[in-house]
Amino acid sequence: MRVLVVEDDRDLNRQLCDALKSGGYAVDTAFDGEEGHFLGDTEPYDVAILDLGLPELDGISVLERWRKNARRMPVLVLTARDRWSDKVAGIDAGADDYVTKPFHMEEVLARVRALIRRAAGNASNDYVCGPVELDARASRVTVDGTLVKLTSHEYRVLAYLMMHQGRIVSRTELTEHLYDQDFDRDSNTIEVFIGRLRKKLGADIIETVRGLGYRVFSPGGEE
Repeated sequence: MRVLVVEDDRDLNRQLCDALKSGGYAVDTAFDGEEGHFLGDTEPYDVAILDLGLPELDGISVLERWRKNARRMPVLVLTARDRWSDKVAGIDAGADDYVTKPFHMEEVLARVRALIRRAAGNASNDYVCGPVELDARASRVTVDGTLVKLTSHEYRVLAYLMMHQGRIVSRTELTEHLYDQDFDRDSNTIEVFIGRLRKKLGADIIETVRGLGYRVFSPGGEE
């Protein structure tokens, strides 16, 4: 999952990025509204975390422009303001949720997980496909109850496929949603990770759809 963090406080921005990366997310950052608007308008994100009190362009304006341009990624608003009117303005501009500063990092991570679940049409942090179960809250994968050790990149690939179970996901989509701007998108890394996952899982749940991409499905024909 790929997250955009738009926060001008550099210490808080770094703390958010560190927590998100530890949770298995790919993260891009911006420190002002103009940069944040550009990234959110040109790159595919699964969630954006947006501060309202930004320099250059305020958060409400950024959000309004994203929605006007049909950018539909879930947006979690961060604000130091306690006035109910600011929260209402954020929701009216198109925010999906908000957190008031100061906050616990665990709360932000929980809200990010909830927004991703909601966007994918899932009600739980647990994703099950045949003998494979993925716990998004703990970043944990088991096969028939036995823990499987995955690298962070392997986990990201599997998590995205399982969160979109039954749908064909192209290599381009995987690359765009799993890696930050600095990732080499011309490499065959996705194919390598798919191969490693198949070996580690020992379960035939990842299907290659020739010319289209990959699909996770339940063995036995159930998707």
